[in-house]
Amino acid sequence: MSDQRPYATLLAKGEDRRQRILAVAQRLLTSNGWRNTTLGQIAGEAGVSPAGLLHHFESKEQLLHAVLEARDAYDNAHRDTSGDLVEQIRHAAERFEQVPQLVGMFIVLLVENLDPAAPLRDRLLHRYQSATEIIADGIRRGQREGRYRDDVDPVIKARGIVAFLYGMETTWLLDPSVPVTEVFTDYTQSLALQLAVPETVR
Repeated sequence: MSDQRPYATLLAKGEDRRQRILAVAQRLLTSNGWRNTTLGQIAGEAGVSPAGLLHHFESKEQLLHAVLEARDAYDNAHRDTSGDLVEQIRHAAERFEQVPQLVGMFIVLLVENLDPAAPLRDRLLHRYQSATEIIADGIRRGQREGRYRDDVDPVIKARGIVAFLYGMETTWLLDPSVPVTEVFTDYTQSLALQLAVPETVR
C-alpha cells in the first residue's frame, strides 16, 4: 500500500498540472487565437517548463484537440437525448455561466479554422454535422411521439437551431453583457410554437 501512495500522488499531481495547462490554453486561445498563441506562452503562464508541457501534449495540434475534447466532454455530460429538445436548448444558456472559457475558446477556434487547410477544420465540421444530426433526431422523436408537427423538416430546422447556438456564442464573445438567459428563453418559446402540433389536429 505504501508503494502505491507515492504513485497515486504523482498521478494526481500530473493530472492537476494537465488541467492547469488546459485552463491556461483555453484562456489564451480565447484572447489570442491559436495562430498567436505559442506553447511557450502557455507553459509560462501555467507554471511549467516547455518540456513539462510536452510531456502532457506532444504538439500544439494535440493541445488544440485536447481543449476541444474538454468542450465535448462538458456537452456530452449535460446532454439528455431522451428529454424534450426545446428544454435542452433552453438549458444550453447555462453553459455561458458555468464554463465561459469553453464558450469563448470554441467559437474563436471555429472562426479560425474555416479554411479547408486549417488543422481543426475537419474536426469542427464533423462536430457541426453531429450536432445537427443530434438535434434532427430530437425533432424526429417528437414527431413520432405526436408532440411535433409532421410538416417540419428535421434537418433544415436543426441547421437553423445550430446556427442560433453558434451565433449566440459569437454575439456573447463580442458583447458579454448580452442577457443570454432571456434571449434563449425567448428563442425556445418561439421554437416550441413552431414545432407544436396545431390544436385543431390533436
